[in-house]
Amino acid sequence: MKSWKTIGAAGAAALALALSACGTGGNPSQAAGATGQAAAGAQRDLSYAVVIHGNPDGDFWNVVKRGAEDAGKQYGVNVTVTGDVEGSKQAQLIEAALAKNPAGLVVSLANPDALTSALGNAKSKNVPFVTINSGAEVSAKLGALEHVGQTETAAGKGAGQKLAASGGKKLLCIIHEAGNIGLEQRCQGAAEAFGGQVEKLQVDLNNPQGIQATVKSKLLGDSSFDSVLALNPTVAVSTLAGMKDAGSKATLGSFDINSDVLNDIKAGSIAFTVDQQQYLQGYLPIAFLVLNHDNLNTVGGGQPVLTGPAFITKDNVATVSDLVSKGTR
Repeated sequence: MKSWKTIGAAGAAALALALSACGTGGNPSQAAGATGQAAAGAQRDLSYAVVIHGNPDGDFWNVVKRGAEDAGKQYGVNVTVTGDVEGSKQAQLIEAALAKNPAGLVVSLANPDALTSALGNAKSKNVPFVTINSGAEVSAKLGALEHVGQTETAAGKGAGQKLAASGGKKLLCIIHEAGNIGLEQRCQGAAEAFGGQVEKLQVDLNNPQGIQATVKSKLLGDSSFDSVLALNPTVAVSTLAGMKDAGSKATLGSFDINSDVLNDIKAGSIAFTVDQQQYLQGYLPIAFLVLNHDNLNTVGGGQPVLTGPAFITKDNVATVSDLVSKGTR
């Protein structure tokens, strides 16, 4: 968002690449990962662990994983990506990563309370970490160098404004992970900007047929919903099926990208999706950690480095679809 005094995603990416052309002012072998030499196959004895709150090979997180691995190749460092949707299990993965003495961590912060102890251990071991995706508001308090992602409330507001502009008066916001602070913030932001009535509906991300049936039942029970907001592309697809089963003509908006959502936008079944450009959430933290290691660089000035929100609509879906096929959007 331009109103934030921070580095935008494009500017941050440019900064990372520009600084990577600078040496460390010391050992040439240390500089290898911070120069173009990494592209020629040079490797450094530096390892970074990315621990996310989801499946690293899922529709959303595999793009984050691709970004982190691409940065690892460019900077000549080792990158591993693990994840689990449950906060307690994610904390265990962080502890397991710390046991291997990484040079740095990248952690998604959907459940800050569950990760506080593990991140405290990272601080005590002087392992720098960058948070991504969720938790921008508490990232600095937990000791992160930076946070990379979109602010979920602002993204929700953007979605709410779009649904209100389409004439919406009553909105159903679908939450697919209990306890996920980012999802709650998306619905909160949407409610603030929408201006009409807003209800939340809890569903299970891992039960697509259950989502379809729950949405169908909700809309059959109350046909006054003229707007629906799904917070995940897989959820959006199941939600759309439930809407069709219920005969609902409500406007559907989504968050994030998969091929089905893009095709539904092309077909006009989904009005838009909020794109947080998650490739950058994988790529930029690795770049920032390497630059901090080599040159003590920090970015953001205490504010998050924003990667969104951007919006995909019928107007730009064809161009974005080409990038999605390459694995970078």
